[in-house]
Amino acid sequence: MKIKPKKRFGQNFLKDRSVLDKIAEAIPNDDHHIVEIGPGLGDLTEILVKDRFVTAFEIDYELITYLNNRFHEVIKNKRLTLNQSDILKIWDKASLHDKSYNLVANLPYYIATNILLRAFDDKNCKNIIVMTQKEVALKFVAKVNQKQFCALSVFCDLVSTSKTIVTIVPSSAFKPAPKVESAVISIEKNSLKIDDEFKTFLKICFKAPRKKLFKNIADSYDKVTLNDIFDKLKINNDKRPHEVDTEQYSQIYRDLKEKYE
Repeated sequence: MKIKPKKRFGQNFLKDRSVLDKIAEAIPNDDHHIVEIGPGLGDLTEILVKDRFVTAFEIDYELITYLNNRFHEVIKNKRLTLNQSDILKIWDKASLHDKSYNLVANLPYYIATNILLRAFDDKNCKNIIVMTQKEVALKFVAKVNQKQFCALSVFCDLVSTSKTIVTIVPSSAFKPAPKVESAVISIEKNSLKIDDEFKTFLKICFKAPRKKLFKNIADSYDKVTLNDIFDKLKINNDKRPHEVDTEQYSQIYRDLKEKYE
């Protein structure tokens, strides 16, 4: 059965065995269930089911049919559960699994950021090992003063105990080959859940990344109050958003919230 990749689902099938092995090797040695998003042709799935119980979510009905045939015995033995569904709609209602799980995926570029943010909010998701566009991956793992440091970097800092680039993946590793490089990232989560008000605050902070942070925030909050907070925290008013670290963002937010409550 020949499967033609569908552009509307952002399908680029990972075929490089060495990269598949690196993804599998990056999964922590624990007893957590594996949730795989977008198994595609099942090349990574085949590695995962050797040692773990896997639940895979695939939106493409044609691929579900293919995977059911390819993994008939594995499904029969209950090592693999396939779900034909839109992952974001599932997340709207509940966690992807009723117990602790590790998220593993070769993510479609167009929904990668959204999926990672949903995984951050899912208390049952303990570790994230995913492939995405290199540019996006670098934003999540960026450190303060790096040009890629942004709201996504702060989110990732807060909800994780570690975040690393596992490997950079050339476009030649895929069929069809995308126009950009990819990267595999590994994120070990903690138990922190970010509240929606803080997410909104960070969007304000980074709304104009080349402007001064003080100016970005002052458009929404009292300048005198903000100036007092910056003085207290010894943050220069001329700093750009990428020059302020995660703990400082948390403290600015806490002080503003206390002032306005």
